[in-house]
Amino acid sequence: MDIGRVLIAAEGAGGADTSFIGGSLQDALDTPPYEGMFEAVGPLVEKFEGRVWLVSKCGPSVQAKSRAWLRHHSFFERTGIAPANLRFCLQRTQKADHCRELRITHFIDDRSDVLHHLEGMVPHRYLFGPQRKPVTVAGLVLLPAWKDAAALVN
Repeated sequence: MDIGRVLIAAEGAGGADTSFIGGSLQDALDTPPYEGMFEAVGPLVEKFEGRVWLVSKCGPSVQAKSRAWLRHHSFFERTGIAPANLRFCLQRTQKADHCRELRITHFIDDRSDVLHHLEGMVPHRYLFGPQRKPVTVAGLVLLPAWKDAAALVN
């Protein structure tokens, strides 16, 4: 699953990741988790017997802020995801490389273009959260909020 705008709430009405991209480390740490995320991710980790990975596209500065946010919010302890199950890449298309290597079967992302690159490789692709544009990528399952996650993977 992705991190920004999936695990970590989007900032402001436009839903931008601005606290991580343009803000300070403290701004990033103060960004709340997405509503219901902690309650939903733990059961998913149990269902997948710990085989859950975080795969995020961002540069070194945002990577550092993301790692700090995960520590600050005790993410790994609260969800049961292994800290070693964290991957970063510099381009969105590279998420497919990680998914191929890790044999990912389910992926949650807030961007349909990322999920499009996983077509034919990841059988279960979930488009998370509110979308700015109509969804045109076939084969995606809409996941409006974390409260809907458990029913989708059963």
